[in-house]
Amino acid sequence: MKALLVRALSPDLSGVELAEIERPDGEVLVRVRAASLNYPDLLMTRGEYQFKPDLPFVSGLEMAGEVIEAPADSGFLPGDRVRGGAKTGAFAEYVALSASTLRKIPDGLDYSTAAAMGAAYHTAYVALIEIGGLEAGQSVLIHGASGGVGLAACDLARALGAKVIAATHREDKIEPIRRIAQPDAAILNTGRFREDISDLTHGKLCDLVYDPVGGDVFDESTRCVTFGGKLLVIGFVSGRIPEIAVNIPLIKGFSVVGVRAGEYARRFPERGTRVAAEVDRLAAEGKIVPHVDRTLPLDQWREAFDAMRRGEIIGKLVLEP
Repeated sequence: MKALLVRALSPDLSGVELAEIERPDGEVLVRVRAASLNYPDLLMTRGEYQFKPDLPFVSGLEMAGEVIEAPADSGFLPGDRVRGGAKTGAFAEYVALSASTLRKIPDGLDYSTAAAMGAAYHTAYVALIEIGGLEAGQSVLIHGASGGVGLAACDLARALGAKVIAATHREDKIEPIRRIAQPDAAILNTGRFREDISDLTHGKLCDLVYDPVGGDVFDESTRCVTFGGKLLVIGFVSGRIPEIAVNIPLIKGFSVVGVRAGEYARRFPERGTRVAAEVDRLAAEGKIVPHVDRTLPLDQWREAFDAMRRGEIIGKLVLEP
């Protein structure tokens, strides 16, 4: 089968190639129809992600496809449409996974949309609901709002009745964010944006701040959280891991909480199952709709990774083997 193989770690994708390898063996064999690109996929080609698989490995966190073979007790039958994945393996024509990592695709979702839903919406749900305790009417500041996890958080928070303030560092993305995410407001999060937040919330600031960016954005976000609120640490796509003096959350009365949605599901399987079921329910009811920026064939993988590196993607990019 064709698969995107990472043979060596490198800063420029020189260790990555589309190769012919043996079809995998495993519990449930799936013919991949669509696989979505995530920022950790790019980081893993450089060895910069917290999970470092042994070389060589097939890239790709998540996919959607059709079951080819499955054990009788797996809960799946040949022909079932499924979505899911592991930390690697999705950018290939076939993937073999345990039944516990797969879910049937809700009615109304095509393969591309289903592939785009998993990691981003699970991260958003764990952060905003499970950890953040989001309630209707609360104000949420969402950084990186044009990216996969940011746009998913905007979509989910709006569906649950929150006041959504979407933030980006690029002025050319403000209008697409307004059109696609339909937030209550969209702002630039460069420089001192605390006054913008204060104006938009009539001085109350934000109950939750969702931050996959880190760096200077995190620093200024500590000034945007209301007393009793939470600053949710999702990641550091800016490249700088920030630090905070603990007297700041003490004096201002807010919490800084780390979010690892995958680890959350592994440590609390029942909660992880509930999160997945809720995401499926909201999608089936049409309350959340993943946005696919573009779909490319797998042999154009370099174009896809370069687009992510340059920050050109609004939402998710999907590869089709």
